[in-house]
Parts: sequence; C-alpha cells; structure tokens
Amino acid sequence: MINFVYILECSDKSLYVGCTNNLEKRLKQHNNSKRGAHYTKIRRPVILKYKEELATLKEARQREAEIKGWKREKKLELIK
Repeated sequence: MINFVYILECSDKSLYVGCTNNLEKRLKQHNNSKRGAHYTKIRRPVILKYKEELATLKEARQREAEIKGWKREKKLELIK
C-alpha cells in the first residue's frame, strides 16, 4: 500500500503537513468532515500543494516529522 506525505495550504495561508494511506479520503476529511484535523477545521478550505509517495507508513511518518521540523520558507521551496 502506498503512503503519502502531503502539504496543505489553509485559507489563512498557513501550511499543514500530514500523512495518510488514502489521500483523496483524507483531503475530503480536512475540508468537509468532523474527522479532519482541528488545525485545518478552523482554516477551511484547504488546498493540496504537495504530495510525496512512500512505501511504508513508518517512512511516511518519519518524512512527515522531518518536514514539520522545517521553517516555512523551506516547505515553500519543496512545494515549488
């Protein structure tokens, strides 16, 4: 199963980093569901700006943690 690390741009222009094994479902949750992350729930709508495929959930979580540790400028460079 493919796992994804993704970056969303929120309505306030902030960035959200997450990981999932079902990107389409997770994006719908972020924008429409009560199951979306609290951070994105109050900053809707969100737009997918970046995605990266990884082979395992462990790799995806490690990459998510790595990207979350970056400053905004470095995340924006990745998106480009």
